[in-house]
Amino acid sequence: MTQRYKNVYVQDTATVSGPYEAKGPLGKYFDKSYDDLYTGEKSWELSEVHLLTDSLEILLHKTHLKKEDINLMISGDLLNQITSSCYAAEPFKVPFLGIYSACATSLEGAIIGANYVENGEAERVICSTSSHNMGSEKQFRNPTEYGAPKPGTATFTATGGASLLLSSKKSTIRLESSTIGIIQDLEQKDPLNMGAVMAPAAADTIYRHLTDLKRDPSYYDLILTGDLGIYGKEILKDYMKTEYGISLDANYNDCGVMLYNLQDQKEVLAGGSGPVCSALVNYGYVMKLLKKKELKRVLLVATGALFSPTFSYQHQSILSIAHAISLEVVE
Repeated sequence: MTQRYKNVYVQDTATVSGPYEAKGPLGKYFDKSYDDLYTGEKSWELSEVHLLTDSLEILLHKTHLKKEDINLMISGDLLNQITSSCYAAEPFKVPFLGIYSACATSLEGAIIGANYVENGEAERVICSTSSHNMGSEKQFRNPTEYGAPKPGTATFTATGGASLLLSSKKSTIRLESSTIGIIQDLEQKDPLNMGAVMAPAAADTIYRHLTDLKRDPSYYDLILTGDLGIYGKEILKDYMKTEYGISLDANYNDCGVMLYNLQDQKEVLAGGSGPVCSALVNYGYVMKLLKKKELKRVLLVATGALFSPTFSYQHQSILSIAHAISLEVVE
């Protein structure tokens, strides 16, 4: 499903990162960063709440708004029952929608928020997400204390919180269109090769977005996938060419590749992942380039592996999904 919007604008964004992200090539674009994974808290989970809360507070400060000015909050994360989002939203006392699309959550929220704004049902909507490297490892894989080795195809869950404010008030950046993803299953079963799992979902969403709007990839100054990593990025390019006859070349990149210095930060292996991976890149780096008009049209495609350790232990395939939004500079 692809939809175009006339009255949805980005008012501002806020990004807060952990230490590994701060040391990456995009560290200077984040509003705030921590050099400690605990961020002064007593657990990884409370740290994630802290990161997300920081992003919300920074966003309000940047937009000169109060909590009561927000009509709706939409947020999701990787923890069971999306608890980070719930705890961060509780002090706001505003209507709240908790969502989940794994690492594609940020743009699922943006799409839902855009529809509320476009239909005149909300004037100001905050769309947020977060993830924490240690919290995610603890929940989805063996805790890092076990010292279990990982293959080079594995990705590294990003640590941070990120928030976006959408509004009907005109600004310099417009959310022009969106494409809701369709769940894909290509019988991939390796939880340590998420790039291969998610690449088909990214391909399907990009193809449908371009086809529905009758656009060529060159329409965009930049097309960004969420967190395919170095291997998933190449799989996507091959898949797009083979299945759809579409070449993704000079104007395509992947947030998981961009977030870290893969040559020096060996611990990130194939690159970044997690809901906040693409959100940090999109709401930090990309948004700054749009504000400077160094980019004028951007297609953001957040990718998610709908991964359950229980189903994986039962040798079931890992499903995937990708959601997309188009951002354009208002001339």
